[in-house]
Amino acid sequence: MIRVATVSDAAACHAIYAPVVGTSAITFETAPPGDDAMVERIRARLANHPWLVWEEQGIVLAYAYAGRFRERAAYDWVAETSIYVHENARRRGIARRLYGALLDTMAMQGINQAVGVITLPGDASVAMHEAMGFAPAGVWPKAGYKLGQWWDVGVWSRFLSEPANPPSPVVPFAQLIGTPNLDALLARS
Repeated sequence: MIRVATVSDAAACHAIYAPVVGTSAITFETAPPGDDAMVERIRARLANHPWLVWEEQGIVLAYAYAGRFRERAAYDWVAETSIYVHENARRRGIARRLYGALLDTMAMQGINQAVGVITLPGDASVAMHEAMGFAPAGVWPKAGYKLGQWWDVGVWSRFLSEPANPPSPVVPFAQLIGTPNLDALLARS
């Protein structure tokens, strides 16, 4: 089941995220943030952008969210995306379905472009993004230092809709929570 995250999902999301922080360069965070920080991240994100979870039998196995790409108002119609899947739930198609629901939700808000930022080589992330219709948009060489080495970061982007001129304001995600349109979108994902 795909649903909107709540702050009660923070511990489960942290349990998925913490091993990634400690053992990989998938994220450049160097210390796990803790459950309380994850509560605040979920709470803050849900005001304007989606945070979705994949749940099976009451257990959160994956989460995906979008967030502001850059602070300037001219970037309001672009959002950066992230997804994390529990190590025991990978290679089951969860990531593609959850990410698809995230992208559809962003489109419902009026966000017209999604951006994925991937630590390279990141073969699995690159393959998933390209399978979801993302295209390479650039590389920042030696952008981050973690685990004793420098890492390149690639940017992949996908248009969710053709940008309007002028664009309508993006609908804050909090206004969509509990609406029939969002509920139907998540139910069919």
